[in-house]
Formats: sequence, structure tokens, C-alpha cells
Amino acid sequence: MTPAAPIGVFDSGIGGLTVVAGLRRVLPREAILYLGDTARVPYGTKSSEVVRRYAHTCARFLLTEGAKMLVVACNTASAHALEFLRASFAVPVVGVIEPGAAMAARATRNNRIGVIGTEGTITSGSYQRALARLAPEATVIAKSCPLFVPLAEEGMVDHPATRLIATEYLAPFAAHEVDTVVLGCTHYPLLSPVLQQILGNSVELVDSASAVAIVVRDTLEANSLSAPRRAAEDRFFATDVSQRVLRVGRAFLGAELAAVNLVDL
Repeated sequence: MTPAAPIGVFDSGIGGLTVVAGLRRVLPREAILYLGDTARVPYGTKSSEVVRRYAHTCARFLLTEGAKMLVVACNTASAHALEFLRASFAVPVVGVIEPGAAMAARATRNNRIGVIGTEGTITSGSYQRALARLAPEATVIAKSCPLFVPLAEEGMVDHPATRLIATEYLAPFAAHEVDTVVLGCTHYPLLSPVLQQILGNSVELVDSASAVAIVVRDTLEANSLSAPRRAAEDRFFATDVSQRVLRVGRAFLGAELAAVNLVDL
């Protein structure tokens, strides 16, 4: 591990590019290796054992490519495989759940916090446990929103169908007077405008990407791994590359997506 080496980031698909965008904003000198396991997406419906196996394979590939640390940009993999990866590899490993939960714990004013995510993330209870540690007096209402992922990937961010589905999903939060909602999936930030309209401006939306970037910055500094200068360009890999991956990837990254290299894991 050297400071000039890149940060390795992986997700079950391309949603983790929202985390890459956050890292670019906070850490412009750092080079990034990104792997989207697009051939095996989604992880949210798979067993814990399978998620751990897939996450280990992704992590090993990034380390083989020279990553100095790992960012698990997938909420489901963070829920089921984070500690397993930390025990398996001798590099710093950061997930998305703890940073997002910590930001929500700081943001809430009335100790009523909502969490939305995939079925796998919500049923794992990871956000609920993290918030129980960080905000023990808070009431946490968790809701799986499986249709948000395909809606985001289809670019239906301001569509009547999206609004109708979101209104149905988010109804419990109004009933419980939730004032903070964690976007517990890397796809969900694309839907932020419609979610904010439905929840109201008084509700704080917590995007884990910004919180993760700050934790990564602090982790690099603590391990003397911060890059002194930009040493390389970002590189992008996927286990299945299609025009859809390129099109949707640009939307998630918020910038033109460079060439995506196909890799067989």
C-alpha cells in the first residue's frame, strides 16, 4: 500500500457511482478503481452467504489491481459482508451504512428516523442496529422500496408512476412524524427531488455518499495513505458491459463515464 495507489470501490451494479461522485468532490487528488458487478446484480435478493462470496471476489479483484483501501459502496454488501472483508484483507475497508447512520443521528431533531433501502438491506437490520448504537433514544422506521432501483435506472426520476409509488412507500413516515430519512441505497439519490417533494422540505434526506467520502478521507489520513498529488486516472470495470450500463452510469456519476473495462470474475 502506497499513498499514490488508488481507492478501490465496488458495488453490485452501477449505483455505487454516486459514491464515486462523492469521493471525487471531497478527495480530488485520489485516483479511483471502480468495479460494478453488473452480471450478478441485484445483491438485495440474495442470501448472506452468496453476498459475502461475491463481495470477497470483488474485493480481491480490486486489490489485485493495486487498491490501497476498499469502499463497499453497496448497502447490501455492507450489511452482510463488511466485517468478513475486514477480517479477510489487510487494508482499510469502509462501508456505507455506518457513515449514513451517523449522519442521520446528527441530523434528526425529534429522534424519529426513517430508512429506505432494498429488501436485503432492510431485512438485515444493519441500519437499525447502527442507529440503535448512535442514537439510542431514536425511533427508527425502516421501509424496503424495491421498485426505486429500476425506476432510477430507467431515468424515471420525475414520472407520475414514480410519484405514485413513492407516495405509497413513504406514507408510514408521515404517520410517524419522521424528520430524517436515510437513502439506504446508492440508486436513491437520483430520486431525491421527488422524494423531497413528497416528504416535505422539513424532512432531511441523508445521502450516504457524502458521509462515506468524509470517512474515507479520515481513514486515509489516519493510515498515512492520502495521495500527495493526482497520480493516475480513474478506471472503471464491470462484469457485464452494455449500452445501458454506459447510459445509466453517466447519470449516476454526474459526468461522462470513461471506458468501462469488461472483467470476468
